[in-house]
Formats: sequence, structure tokens, C-alpha cells
Amino acid sequence: MSDLDRALAAADDSLDKSLERLFALLRIPSISTDPAYRNGCREAADWLRRDLATLGFAAELRETPGHPIVLAKQPRPDGPNVLFYGHYDVQPVDPLEKWETPPFEPRIAATKAGRQIIVARGASDDKGQVMTFVEACRAWKAATGSLPCGVTMVIEGEEESGSVNLPGFLEEAREELSADVALVCDTTMWAEGAPAITSSLRGLLYEEVTVRAADRDLHSGMYGGAARNPLHVLARIVADLHDEQGRVTLPGFYEGVPNIPEEVREQWRGLGLDAETFLGPIGLSVPAGETDRMVIEQIQSRPTCDVNGLWGGYTGAGAKTVIPSEAQAKISFRLVGDQDPAAIRQAFRAFVRERTPADCKVEFTGHKGSRAIQLPFDSPALAKARTALEAEWGVAPVTIGSGGSIPVVGDFKRTLGLDALLVGFALDDDRIHSPNEKYDLESFRKGTRSWIRILAALAG
Repeated sequence: MSDLDRALAAADDSLDKSLERLFALLRIPSISTDPAYRNGCREAADWLRRDLATLGFAAELRETPGHPIVLAKQPRPDGPNVLFYGHYDVQPVDPLEKWETPPFEPRIAATKAGRQIIVARGASDDKGQVMTFVEACRAWKAATGSLPCGVTMVIEGEEESGSVNLPGFLEEAREELSADVALVCDTTMWAEGAPAITSSLRGLLYEEVTVRAADRDLHSGMYGGAARNPLHVLARIVADLHDEQGRVTLPGFYEGVPNIPEEVREQWRGLGLDAETFLGPIGLSVPAGETDRMVIEQIQSRPTCDVNGLWGGYTGAGAKTVIPSEAQAKISFRLVGDQDPAAIRQAFRAFVRERTPADCKVEFTGHKGSRAIQLPFDSPALAKARTALEAEWGVAPVTIGSGGSIPVVGDFKRTLGLDALLVGFALDDDRIHSPNEKYDLESFRKGTRSWIRILAALAG
């Protein structure tokens, strides 16, 4: 048997023990947003520290103004080194009455389709995912006495409350976190039995706009037709942000937007994510994005502009005939490729000012912007992970983008200069953040085996 085969066999042989360890971690109520569970967060962190120490990691708790970060190191000077990230904190359990059993009493159950599942708060997000990687390391140590490559783990306790102290920790510990690639497990599969690698995350820019006209709300019977209405002004500006083809009209908006490789587009085309399958379940049928792009492109690899709120004047019950003195809007941009949040902010504000009449004033409130993250499609690490996942699952993994943002991935790139492989084994029906959260037993078992293979592939 090869070392890889021995490690895979070790993981299978110790599945029951692996579940016992996962259940012990799941029993700890580590809700980071609620001060009442502060001790639970520390208990979970210390449990991980002690468990990792049994595997030969130099494991410690790094204190922060909030909850501690677990830092565990087992470097390998003669080979590649990876930085693994996960989190031990969980979401609140409310509404408690919706849980079929207590949320911190993990159990094995079965779905209506007969799949075995692990039910508990944190089973999928993110304790179950973290432990797939920990158990992969344990299997390698049991089978060969060592890890195939150097491993550093950062497991934080504030992901569910904004990761406010993680950027500062990464900056302070930059030299200790040196690695060749980052591994992030807090993602999903494409579907049951179909693994995925998330290779891109859209960036974000958020702006608030206020248009003011008269010094008070006006009677529309007395002033209507003569006085400027800020709602009319702002509505026209908002309407001008898109053309008839669904493209954003800001000058220079598409600078830095890449076209994805044709082979990736072909892969996406074969996934069957069309308007009917994606929009149908939410009661819609016609895509609103760029008309020359597939739905899957619109949500994963193309930039967007969305109005998140638009209001002004009287919004209560009944009628009140006023011309409001001001109107407000909240507008967000999802960014891709090399789009520059600062340049787009400047272009947006110039766009609004050009369309603001002389009798109106406009004010802006800006929020922090973040750039998009893109793992190069020709990345050797991506190719190795794809090969490893296909060997385990029997199907080629889908390389997908995410329409959302995962801030830690941007922090890894900006602070540590690391690209990140996002590989997770959760499913869309795992009910994360909801009552009766679950993690498929097969996701746990094959997730562990997948990480064993990925570590071997990265080690060459």
C-alpha cells in the first residue's frame, strides 16, 4: 500500500472515534455574538488546542480583545506548507422551539431520502468542516507518523460576529503564517456527490446617497409643479444606472473585468443553472442582468449594481400629500477581477453629481470597499486539488465563483500574499444558521478523505 492508501484506510478505520471527537466539540455552546457564551467560546478553543497538541502541533491560544484564536503549527522546512482556516464559533440557536432536539446535543438521524446526517448547531458551519481537516491530519499521522506537507492552522472564534479581531492578528503574526497556499473549508459542494472548488469571490462597494431640495417638506397642492422633488431626482439617477441590456452605465465600470476562459464557460453551461431552475423557486422567470450572459455568469463572474433601499417623504398609513425635502438611497456594487473600489466610488459620485439639478444638494456616505478575489485558473494548486477531489468523488469538481464575499480570503491575500483554495463539503440543505442544522455523514467521511488526498497532491 502507498502512504496515501494507508492514510485513507486509517481514516475509514477510525470513523467512529472521529465522530466521538466531533460530537465532543459540538456539545460546547460557542456562540460568539452572545456574551453569555463567552466561556463556551474559550472552552471550544481550548478543546481544539488540546486535541491538536495530541497530533504533534505546537498549539496555543492567541488572545484578542474578543475570543481567542487557535494557532497550531507543524511546519515542514523541506516541503510545501499550507495555512488552513476555519472557525469554532457558531450562530445563536433561536428560535429554540423549532429544534427537534436540543441544539448542543448532537445526534445521528436520517433524512426522508435515507441519508444519515449529524444534527447539531455547528455541525456544518463550521465545526464539522474544521474536523474533516483535523481528522485528515490525524489519519496521516496514524498511517505514516508525519504530515505530507507543513500545516499551520488558524481557527478563530469570531467569524459569526464579523471577525473583527482577525485582521489585526494576521498582521501581527504575519511571519508565523508563512505558507504556499491557504485552505478554507467554510464553503459548499455544488450538489450531493458533486464537489466544488470556489475559485473567486466578488468584492463589495457600498454607498449611501441623500438628495436634498427645499428646507422642509412642502404641500404638493401649493408647490407641486414648481418645486423640485428629490424623489424624482433620485429615481431618475437610479434608473440611469443600467441600460436596456442590463449593463451598468458608470464610465469605466467594466475596466478590469476579465472574461472567463471558454473551457470554464463550457463547464458552467453544462451545469443546467438556467432562469427556470435558479429563478423559478423564488417566483421569478426573466433574468435581469446582462442579456448576453448566462444566469450562472451573472451571479458568479460579472459585476453588479443594486439599489438596496430607496425612500423619502411620507411612508405611513393613509395619504399625506407632500413633496419631501430629501430622498435617500442605499446602493451596493459587487466587483470582480481587478475592479478598483476607489475608482468606482469616484465614478459613481461623479455620475450622481452630474445628474443633480442646481436646486438640489447631494451628500454621500461611503463604507469600506473590498476588492474581488480570483484564484488564477492556471494555478498549480487548483489543478492538484481538482485531481484529488475527482479521485475521491469519481466526478470532476466544479470550479465555481461565489457571488458573495468572504473577508478572510481578502485578508489572506492583502496581508499574507496568499491565494486561497476554498473547498468545503456542506450542502445547500444543511440549514446553517437555522434550527436543526445538519451535516451529512457522507460529507464528513468523504470530506476527511478528500483533505487526505489534497494534502498528498499539494505535497507532490
